[in-house]
Amino acid sequence: MERYKRNIKALSLKENISLNNSKVCVAGCGGLGGYIIEMLGRLGAGTITAIDGDVFEESNLNRQLLMDEASIGKSKALAAKERMSRINSKIKVIAVREFITQANAEQLLGGHNVVVDALDNIPSRFILQNACENLGIPLVHGAIAGWYGQVSTIYPGERTFSKIYVDNKMQGLEKELGVPSFMPALISSIEVSEAVKILLGKENLLRNKLLFIDLLNNDYDIIELG
Repeated sequence: MERYKRNIKALSLKENISLNNSKVCVAGCGGLGGYIIEMLGRLGAGTITAIDGDVFEESNLNRQLLMDEASIGKSKALAAKERMSRINSKIKVIAVREFITQANAEQLLGGHNVVVDALDNIPSRFILQNACENLGIPLVHGAIAGWYGQVSTIYPGERTFSKIYVDNKMQGLEKELGVPSFMPALISSIEVSEAVKILLGKENLLRNKLLFIDLLNNDYDIIELG
């Protein structure tokens, strides 16, 4: 446990072992997903499934941790696996070079303890929510646009996306507002903390709540979703 000794006190030995035995699915390996996979791997999450059918483009360099200048045209999912093999060879990373669809979602997500949303579009998030509900798996949601970000934790049956995406500030704004490098790092950190709390059975999750962050004005608001 030398690798994880700095986890101790924040996380007990028993909790570290529990993380080592966990299976986490990360949907998307771009801005949010790269940081999520990085943190989960360094924490010692035993199995991480990294799903993304996309390849890197030059415009990803401003914010995507898994990318460097030599990565243009390379698979994001494979980059996640390769990076984790250098950082923590003790864990298992399964790279899935597919986009999540209605047809494959349940097959890809099944068997995991928690799913973390790092997608970049709303229709795919609803597919994710439906699949997680059918499989009985908790889902941690995160989204970013400009100086703004949001996080929520969704348990089967809560249908949180139907409450968030009725008239939401985040809807369709990523391309319009851009994504500076600090936003994926911030929102992914909160997503990982929620995922870890789920895996370890801790309380005070963002269930039926939306944490909305406006860094431009330093506002952090928790919105009750009912």
